[in-house]
Amino acid sequence: KLLSDCKRISGKPNLYIPLLLNGRGKIKFGTNFQNGVSAAHYTYSSYNYILSMYEESEVNFGHNVVMANGTTIQAVSKINIGNDVMIGINCMLVDTDGHDLNPEKRMTGDIKSAPITIGNNVIIYYNSVVFKGVTIGDNSVIGACSVVTKDTEPWTVYAGSPAKPIKKRDSKRILESAQKLMNYE
Repeated sequence: KLLSDCKRISGKPNLYIPLLLNGRGKIKFGTNFQNGVSAAHYTYSSYNYILSMYEESEVNFGHNVVMANGTTIQAVSKINIGNDVMIGINCMLVDTDGHDLNPEKRMTGDIKSAPITIGNNVIIYYNSVVFKGVTIGDNSVIGACSVVTKDTEPWTVYAGSPAKPIKKRDSKRILESAQKLMNYE
């Protein structure tokens, strides 16, 4: 809390590691948001960082989201993360290029930005990056060390740099398994 300067925060994250919240925008946490994983590496030597840069910037988390150690989220426009999402160690979600590509405008040019949307029931494995303008479809899996530069389809596993579809997930089997777990006594 001492280092965070963001004043427009709603919801209450469960903190397992430090969380730095900066910027003039909004940051909204859904219920049961878990910041950090105590059983993972970097538990005692890292923190998670969320930047909601401008007044109109937003970072919105759904319910039951886990954000593992060393994650960075930077919003110039908007980043929406759905329900039941897991974000792995050292991942980065950034909705901007950060700087103009023209060397003469690099420090003074307009920052290009486009919203990121992460669907429900998504898993993003460690060391992955999601760039501006991307929508990750519901029930998708992003493999470790992937660079996501384009939208992904629902129920699909993506991996690589740039991330490409690897295989479709069997939605019927997954839903049946989840239903059995929910009815388990």
